[in-house]
Amino acid sequence: MSATADRLLLADIGGTYARFALAQGAQGAQGAQPGPVARFAVADHDTPASALRAAIDELASDRRPRQAALAVAGPVTAGRAALTNGDWQFDAERLAAELELDAVHLTNDFSAVAHALPHLGPEDLVSLGGGEGVPGAMLAVLGPGTGLGVSGLLRSEGRQLAIAGEGGHVTLAAADAEEAALLERLRGRFGHVSAERLLSGSGLVALYEALAEADGRASERLTPAEVTERALAESDPHCHGALSRFCALLGGVAGDLALTLGARGGLFVAGGIAPRILPFLQASDFRQRFEDKGRFRAYLEAIPSLVITHKSPALVGLIAVAAQGGA
Repeated sequence: MSATADRLLLADIGGTYARFALAQGAQGAQGAQPGPVARFAVADHDTPASALRAAIDELASDRRPRQAALAVAGPVTAGRAALTNGDWQFDAERLAAELELDAVHLTNDFSAVAHALPHLGPEDLVSLGGGEGVPGAMLAVLGPGTGLGVSGLLRSEGRQLAIAGEGGHVTLAAADAEEAALLERLRGRFGHVSAERLLSGSGLVALYEALAEADGRASERLTPAEVTERALAESDPHCHGALSRFCALLGGVAGDLALTLGARGGLFVAGGIAPRILPFLQASDFRQRFEDKGRFRAYLEAIPSLVITHKSPALVGLIAVAAQGGA
């Protein structure tokens, strides 16, 4: 990307919401930051071009951007992408032509979040336990929201390289007999039970329903927000059990990711769910399950785990990508 920062439109596009901002300040990670954020529901726009037009009209009516950098919640290949949990399709060249921009750049959303990690301050992070981490070492990030994003950041010789993978779709493993029975019940419903199948908003509902059914109770038709609200209020034992199991499973998957990537610099939890349940998550079995990996417990005990509370880390990451001249 070569546009000056004040002519670059940033977008973080998930399955539920799309967030837009203009990069403000000097070009590059040093000094540039996302400006005011405009948020649109993905369901309110038939195409990404429609949402981008609305964002430009709201944020940049007097000084239109020359380029756009989009972090998309799905795999990106050769300038094309599709939302994993949505209907939007992306073609960078076509979008640039439709919006009369010099260029549109597509990046996986969690690759963008990974690029943001070195640029987050103490005010953007809350600890879930662990040691200090190894300076300059590999970083890992995962984030439950509409789906489950996963990435990592390798830093070497002044540059950083994010991993663009689909780790949210790995097969979820049980840690004990109770979880094995729960996953067996869910396999009967879904077939393959991936990490994202349960570590997401819809996954929280699926956990609640499975726990209620296992207890011989009929489950209600609840939204993820309603399950969370009842769990935090301790007004429904099955909702509380679902959120407790959610946090434990998240800790286990986070530990697996830290081991797989050798993320001795730290494990970060992003996404929309963790900040909303922060005290509950801190008091949960997350950290115990993160560390409970047999002979590698000491290895994991030294790795810090932190929740990202910054509202739009992917937008910060897109500026870091632009500073490296990437897309």
